[in-house]
Amino acid sequence: MLRHFSIVFISFVLLAGAATAQELRVVNRGMVKDSSGIHLNEGPGAGIAWMTNKEFADGTIEFDVKGKNKLQQSFVGIAFHGLNDSTYDAVYFRPFNFQVPEAGRRGHSVQYISLPAYDWSLLRQEHPGKYENEIDPATDPNKWFHVKIIVSSPEVSVYVNGQRCLIVSQLSTQKKGMIGYWVGNGSSGDWKNLEIK
Repeated sequence: MLRHFSIVFISFVLLAGAATAQELRVVNRGMVKDSSGIHLNEGPGAGIAWMTNKEFADGTIEFDVKGKNKLQQSFVGIAFHGLNDSTYDAVYFRPFNFQVPEAGRRGHSVQYISLPAYDWSLLRQEHPGKYENEIDPATDPNKWFHVKIIVSSPEVSVYVNGQRCLIVSQLSTQKKGMIGYWVGNGSSGDWKNLEIK
């Protein structure tokens, strides 16, 4: 009896793993998914790996993410409340700004956007310092860091390694939708340990 149960359990784990591999719909990127996490390769424009079996409204999103310390070539984060591949909110990071000596650039380390109406350039021009901020400069731009995003519409709070670094009011009207891994123009990224509550 015990032997039979073990065989059934192992089969379930394998099937669950196979199903999980099909639960991401990748837009404008190549993806590698294995036991260590998710990797999206670099390319022009934004790239997203949407979770096809998950709708997200309010709650907490936690994950570990890694970019790189390469100027203008590392934008990594999470998209949420997605209606389609071009309409969503996102919180992302620019690791190449984490430890720079210039305070102005450090202030561009974490960013909230709401596409298509409110991209980073418009927000920076019209609301400087409101939708982006610096994070603890001790955070290594080439290593994994832990992110917690709390969405309690309309408020979005962002924490890196336990320290709050950004709090904003959402600019979009959508209150629920798709959620996915996000990279910006020219960027690749790595994620692991995603938890959505």
